[in-house]
Amino acid sequence: MAEDLEKFNTAMTTWQEWQDAPWGRLRYTIAEANLLRHLGDLDGESLRILDLAGGDGGDAIRLAARGHHVTIVDYASAMLAAATERAVAGGVPELINCVEADATDLPRDLANGEFDVVLCHNLLQYMDDIPDTLASVLSPLKAGGLVSVMAINRHSAPLNIAVRDMDPAAALAALDTDQTQTQMFNSALTLYTAEEIIRTLLELGCRDIAHDGIRSFCDYITDDARKHEPDFYAALERLELATTARPPYMHTARLFQLTAWKPS
Repeated sequence: MAEDLEKFNTAMTTWQEWQDAPWGRLRYTIAEANLLRHLGDLDGESLRILDLAGGDGGDAIRLAARGHHVTIVDYASAMLAAATERAVAGGVPELINCVEADATDLPRDLANGEFDVVLCHNLLQYMDDIPDTLASVLSPLKAGGLVSVMAINRHSAPLNIAVRDMDPAAALAALDTDQTQTQMFNSALTLYTAEEIIRTLLELGCRDIAHDGIRSFCDYITDDARKHEPDFYAALERLELATTARPPYMHTARLFQLTAWKPS
């Protein structure tokens, strides 16, 4: 755990460069659009939102700008310091609360926090026991609250390798493994499918589960330079937003996002 923490603390520059790149911007834009679509009428209220493993506030600052109170939990102090700076720069410091803790071992006041919304974005791939992890994620969510779960899509891995690396042999091998490595944080990852996580959410009693995809096209366009062109990026964003919930594209999107309601 200490080794992983150091990786996250020292990778800040690389991480922030990724967030500013077209593929990073699409990840946050689409995730926000999906969440707001599923929140529906509740988005007009000031909600209490818990962002687990929320890092430097990429999701949280956007939601705070809409008037929501967001608590970010992360165990990387550098990430939380950056989140605090972003909150100040965004004019929402009073709406952001940063807590240094393990996302699956929350302080008691958060574990029983009765949050309206809980975000679990890009945490699952670092975890082995998914049922226990998701049970921990749902614990601070009030009855009738909304959870948003995002992770790298295992279905996308062979396609990504074949298209971007042009390595059909490696893509063939990727069909039969759920293991990979992240270069940014130099960490081993376990990849899951949306279908697996939906099954676990159902077993935990969640209802009305929606499956959206994030970056259904971006990662399979190999000319990354074009994505930095404003007109091309704008057209790509429109395409991504139009297909995030449209079959079959979410099944091969680079990330899946699931939203579900906790039973009331």
